[in-house]
Amino acid sequence: MAATDTAHTTAPGVDLPPAPPRRKGSVTRAPGEKALVASPSTWFVWAGVAAFFIFLIGILVSVVVDSLGKPWFDTWLPENFTTDWYTGAWDRFGMAQIIGVTLTVAIVVIVLSVLIGVPAAYLLARRNFPFKRIITLLFLLPVLMPPITYGIPLATVMYNFGLGRSLVAVILVNLVPSVPFVIMTMTPFIEQINPTIENAARMSGANMRQVFTKILGPLLVPGILAASVLVLVRTVGMFELTYLVSGPQTDTLVVAIYRAMTASGGGEARQLVSSMAVVYTVTMMVILIIALRYVSPTQLVARVKESRED
Repeated sequence: MAATDTAHTTAPGVDLPPAPPRRKGSVTRAPGEKALVASPSTWFVWAGVAAFFIFLIGILVSVVVDSLGKPWFDTWLPENFTTDWYTGAWDRFGMAQIIGVTLTVAIVVIVLSVLIGVPAAYLLARRNFPFKRIITLLFLLPVLMPPITYGIPLATVMYNFGLGRSLVAVILVNLVPSVPFVIMTMTPFIEQINPTIENAARMSGANMRQVFTKILGPLLVPGILAASVLVLVRTVGMFELTYLVSGPQTDTLVVAIYRAMTASGGGEARQLVSSMAVVYTVTMMVILIIALRYVSPTQLVARVKESRED
């Protein structure tokens, strides 16, 4: 019976290779199954990530608790909790006007940056002209350089033209890094769109304006939204340039927090500053949640890939 089974499983004259020796203590795993015990480097990376989030959450929680505590000195938690610090900060520092100025500056900067940056990115992606590399490098400088290095000369120009402490000055100085940011974001996006789509539209009689608005426009919407989100975050969080040219009526939220910290020689209650910091964080989170509701990084990559394959 054993000889019969061997005849069915092994062809005559064929010698099967010996099975590899099984190491002592080894566990056989199915294909695709990962080991439960990770390597030391993996544990080190995860430990670093965990430590980062623990510190980040700890800082946020301490600021939130501080903005609600009254009083809080040498104990783990405040003796009482109250929301009076928020109402006090709202009335004392004019938070409604500050948030309005912040949103106004952010929206205007986004619109102007897109209107200027997208056509410029198209020229860099589709045209070859003299000194193209030098111009591209010049666009990179405001993004790579610290804002304070060109912020002081820029603020001097604004004050010489009588625009200091005005809303126009705040918008103009924030355009300096935002427009190159849109250009650098949109240029590779446009390069990945198949140029035969534009050539086919021109052969059908479409002019440049029609090609840009009706053909490229829908394809560029994901990239424009992604660039707008990045400009939004950068503008709302921009401190150096805004601080140099803003005034009491044109401060954005991040500058107003700094002025509250240094007001009266630092004599303002710490809880008031913490309340403003919480409002700033919540405002940023709400803006990002709304923006990411319409801009998904995975959808952006998928659309670029589809347009390239077409």
